[in-house]
Amino acid sequence: MLGSRTDLHIFDAGSVNGTRYCNEILLPYVRLFRGAMGLQFLFMDDNAPYHRTVAAEQLLESEDIERMDWLARSPDLNPIEHVWDFLGRRLAARTLQPVTIRELRLALQDEWAAMP
Repeated sequence: MLGSRTDLHIFDAGSVNGTRYCNEILLPYVRLFRGAMGLQFLFMDDNAPYHRTVAAEQLLESEDIERMDWLARSPDLNPIEHVWDFLGRRLAARTLQPVTIRELRLALQDEWAAMP
């Protein structure tokens, strides 16, 4: 986005629900990015259940963020699916595989930062 990228956001332990999605993704990242882009901003997500909660829908509407309509799990249409595949391949190619959650978190952050 805009020739750059945000830090990789890794959710802490627990399930992701609509409230967490709003508080940890939509408010700190998407709302600010929409502000930088202006009215031409069109938001794309992958139709995960927590993306479609009443809380998420209401927040997007209150922030005047338009969501792109498209099919769920369409990797050819959603570039982030290719990013997840790339990260998975990079992790699998590591000589030392992460064993703990902390090691996995650090490995993902390293690979994210090294991604071209």
